[in-house]
Amino acid sequence: MEKTRIKTKALLPVKIYRLRIIKSSIISLLLLVFSLGIGIVGYKYFCNFSWTDALLNASMILTGMGPVNDISTSVGKIFASFLCHCTVVLPFLTIFAVFFSPIFLIIFLYRFHLDVDEK
Repeated sequence: MEKTRIKTKALLPVKIYRLRIIKSSIISLLLLVFSLGIGIVGYKYFCNFSWTDALLNASMILTGMGPVNDISTSVGKIFASFLCHCTVVLPFLTIFAVFFSPIFLIIFLYRFHLDVDEK
């Protein structure tokens, strides 16, 4: 009985693979900068933090560690709550998926479905 061929296409050339990795890295970096920028500007204007404190708090929120400085204004507390929910889950998971998808798809899924010549 002859084995059915699962996949007949070869792997992508290394040049195209590297371009996909670079593209996903750039998109991930832009998403990270955008999310961090929203946090920095929000902490600066809603919580009256200095730029460095706003950067620190936005970075800590984005990584899921929590705010560093106490927030004294009500609008700042609402912003921080909104920021926690919007930047910890959605951008982090999106950035993770965009960055690692070419690696996962090409190396693991595509390579394991290539035909293996049997003797």
